[in-house]
Amino acid sequence: MRIVLFTDTFLPKVDGIVTVIRLLLEHLQARGHTVMVVCPDLGPVDEYAGAQVVRVPGIPFWAYPGLKLSWPGYLTYRKVRTFKPDVGHFIHAGFTGGSGMFMMLAMNTPRVVSFHIDYERLAPQFGFAWAWPAGAWLGRVMFNRADLLIAPAAHMVGRIREQGVRPPIVVWGRGVDTTRFHPRCRSAAMRTRLGGDDTSTLLLYVGRLSEEKRLRDLRAVLESTPDVRLALVGDGPERADLEAYFRGCPVTFTGALHGDDLSAAYASSDIFVFPSRMETYGLVVAEAMASGLPVVAARVGGVPEMVESGVTGFTFDTGDIAALVTAVRALVGDAAVRARMAAAARVWAEANIWDDKMDRVIQFYEQAIAFRAGKDRFGRVRHPAHDPHDTSTR
Repeated sequence: MRIVLFTDTFLPKVDGIVTVIRLLLEHLQARGHTVMVVCPDLGPVDEYAGAQVVRVPGIPFWAYPGLKLSWPGYLTYRKVRTFKPDVGHFIHAGFTGGSGMFMMLAMNTPRVVSFHIDYERLAPQFGFAWAWPAGAWLGRVMFNRADLLIAPAAHMVGRIREQGVRPPIVVWGRGVDTTRFHPRCRSAAMRTRLGGDDTSTLLLYVGRLSEEKRLRDLRAVLESTPDVRLALVGDGPERADLEAYFRGCPVTFTGALHGDDLSAAYASSDIFVFPSRMETYGLVVAEAMASGLPVVAARVGGVPEMVESGVTGFTFDTGDIAALVTAVRALVGDAAVRARMAAAARVWAEANIWDDKMDRVIQFYEQAIAFRAGKDRFGRVRHPAHDPHDTSTR
């Protein structure tokens, strides 16, 4: 199968969406499929896991450092047409995907759109609440041009339908690499690097340091729970402000970690905390669970589908700081409960490996191709031309 993938974010940028794209490309290569990636020019990456990367010039997005807005034009269309894709996969329907959708319509190529960003909740954060109605209309137009929509979690299906989206919707739950993220990656040296020791409980957060993650809520935990330390792994626009806010608290800022260092950071901690108020899924939660950590997380994104409260950790309503503190204190104060939940988290991860999840995406591609067969670009059934010599219907 030949797949063209349109995305507004890709390497060298590192985030949850890019991680999912990388894993998908690696899986498609292992299964023998050929892929082209169309994305903004964020850096000198022309190939990944055998996939050709077509970088499109763009302009910096002032509201989100590290991203660019790009609109693929005719030169990109020629490359895509020459590639002759069997299916187009849109990592959401953003700027790059908007142009790509017209390309796929022109070529009458099957179209799969996966939902990754909740723009309705994101827009107010960047001061664009006033633009949401127009954005919602554009998103609805793009989604309704798809043959198949992929939701990241079951609870998102209703939200997508509320936007007036009509095509069939399937769920692509996220998996986790249980070999890379494993309790055996625990390291005394990494624990020290994270600010932990043998006598305190080490809390860990991994992700972007930004306002929507509500990391300031964790100060209440530190102030009310004895012998607790916090490691914040990641970078983002709030880092300097957070460093000032947590000054004097037992908090370590490591910056972004990758590869073996990231695996060791998870496994060398005791509890994963995730107070975010907005997520599409929350891949880092799955990585923490695979590393054998009980999780205390806000009920956002895919968290309710990963964390069974009271079994693999605790969940709470976003902004409920008292519930956050109570949950962390319950785990800090009972090593046996912590160990039981850690073991249960690992069991969950082993039942949700990436290979199974990625094979489902290939099935979705096949489903879209089957749906598109015999239809024109608008989804209408194409009737064969009338043969004047055919008397079977006379």
